[in-house]
Amino acid sequence: MFDAVRNNKRIVQVFLVLITLPFAFFGVDSYVRSVGTGDDVAKIGDITITQQQFQQATRDQQDRLRTQLGAQFDPKLLDNAEARNAILDDLVNQRLLMLEANKKGMFVGDDAIRRTIGAIDAFKVDGKFSAERYEAALRGQGMTPAGFEAQLRQDLTLQQLAGAIGQSSLMARTVSDRVLALQAEKREVMEYRLALDSYLDKVKLADGAAKKFYDDNSKQFELPEQAKAEYVVLSMETIGAQLAVTEAEVKAWYDGHKDKFLQPEERRASHILIASEKLGKDKAKAKAEGLLKEIQKNPGSFADLAKKNSDDPGSASKGGDLGFFGRGMMVKAFEDTTFKQKEGEISGVVESDFGFHIIKLTGVHAAKEKPFAEVKGEIEAELKKAAASRKFAEAAEGFSNTVYEQADSLKPVAEKFKLMIKQSDWLGRQANPAAGPLANPKLVAALFTEDSIKNKRNTEAVEIATNTLVAARIVDYKPASLQPFDGVKANIEALLKRQEAQAQVKKDGEARLEALKKGEDKLAWGAAKSVSRMDARLVPPAAAPAVFKMDTSKLPSYTGVELPGTGYALFKLNKVSAGESLDDARKQALLGQLGNLSAQEEVRLYLSALRGRYKVEINQSALENKDK
Repeated sequence: MFDAVRNNKRIVQVFLVLITLPFAFFGVDSYVRSVGTGDDVAKIGDITITQQQFQQATRDQQDRLRTQLGAQFDPKLLDNAEARNAILDDLVNQRLLMLEANKKGMFVGDDAIRRTIGAIDAFKVDGKFSAERYEAALRGQGMTPAGFEAQLRQDLTLQQLAGAIGQSSLMARTVSDRVLALQAEKREVMEYRLALDSYLDKVKLADGAAKKFYDDNSKQFELPEQAKAEYVVLSMETIGAQLAVTEAEVKAWYDGHKDKFLQPEERRASHILIASEKLGKDKAKAKAEGLLKEIQKNPGSFADLAKKNSDDPGSASKGGDLGFFGRGMMVKAFEDTTFKQKEGEISGVVESDFGFHIIKLTGVHAAKEKPFAEVKGEIEAELKKAAASRKFAEAAEGFSNTVYEQADSLKPVAEKFKLMIKQSDWLGRQANPAAGPLANPKLVAALFTEDSIKNKRNTEAVEIATNTLVAARIVDYKPASLQPFDGVKANIEALLKRQEAQAQVKKDGEARLEALKKGEDKLAWGAAKSVSRMDARLVPPAAAPAVFKMDTSKLPSYTGVELPGTGYALFKLNKVSAGESLDDARKQALLGQLGNLSAQEEVRLYLSALRGRYKVEINQSALENKDK
């Protein structure tokens, strides 16, 4: 809809990275310390970006893409100059903003860090923050709480600065009104299509044209090398499947850790809430005290009074019933009172942040120990997992050594670790997501080394995922070969004919356009179509930009657009009208997008100014040296 969104993808990407930080785990060490030596990729003032930091950022981006694209992910997406420059630009932008934030004395306090961490779902158990889960999640990513919190503090600081810049953008009402009018504007156009297929019979290829194309573009007709491989997988799962845990071991663990299986006390209560913000504190308290007196005279009226008077919409219709809850689930004043009451007892007026409560305790589930039968399966799975983890750590080195030392066969390692040798279909050098374990780029690269191809030796043990090692060897191989000319001649001739037909239809279309502009309009135009920038479905996507650039000062006006692969289209603009008024929802949505574009442009201009202020130097040769 807004062409600027499509034409400024880099601005959008940078803005989103800075404004809507995803709080995922990414490259903490690459920001908080400098690692290793080697040529620096860039320098911003006195700050450098090392090869290691750049490579870490690339790996992080690969991980994000792998998560987003799944089986469609291709590592080569980032193996080009444009992708490398984009990653480096993001690193430079982060450093520039941090320099400026430090200069302005911007800092995010500990309270904000705690609130942010507490809101991350990955660190919660049953909806509540768990310090144990937090530390375990960080360990799984090779991080410490101190390192993660340092990174988070920096990210929030960058967000604070970039957000302030974006929010500072202002757009004149006349500009926004004009943009909205352009979006709603209707254009009545007619189309005349010159179809490529109708020109094919006119094309005569020169003698030998197909053979010349074949010789000049032989790489296009190569069949890539292929190989069939056999492989073995060592993982925690395969080891775990070989392990057994006895009931006696499970029971012994249960007896030694009974504290882990205590089901805490739960209480059930009903309440009447009189909200302070609704009546004011004094009036709310007075009303609650009046209701308490009524209940004390007639305790059986509690449910009816709750339905008529409680300001808690979730429980009022149920006579104030809140169901069972444990400690930590209610505000402190409410919890303290409830867990002191006896069943059936009605409290006095209790004040909390929400207002004034009258609480009736209606049930108690005493703390109890979960029976062994209920948790047996859970304990058994955990013991197996722990044993498999230890066994895998012990087996990993032996697995790696065996495939290396007995490199002519996978049979020894399969027998030693009780693994199944599996065989693949034909594979190429390009990792194929359908190849299962052999889709790993590092493993494919190892499989297609000269030694592996020539001598059919085992690859090294490659970690394709956490706690998963794979070794493979080629069992059959087909080198790259050129398809014979006779087999591809017909396809080449069809391609060349279409190319020549496209050139002819374009030439004819441009000639007809010039005639139209001179007033020679003798075409049998199609039916009139009404299109707008918000809905241009009636014209080909490639033609839409040209249609909305047509001159409206003198009608009719004409334009032409090449449609690669299908022909050429001519358009006649007959009428321009204001279009229908936008409803409030559509208008606000468009204004929101327009505001975002304005904010993105503010961030882009700000970063551009910072690059001049801090002198950014890019070491292009180091950036392109992928082997470091």
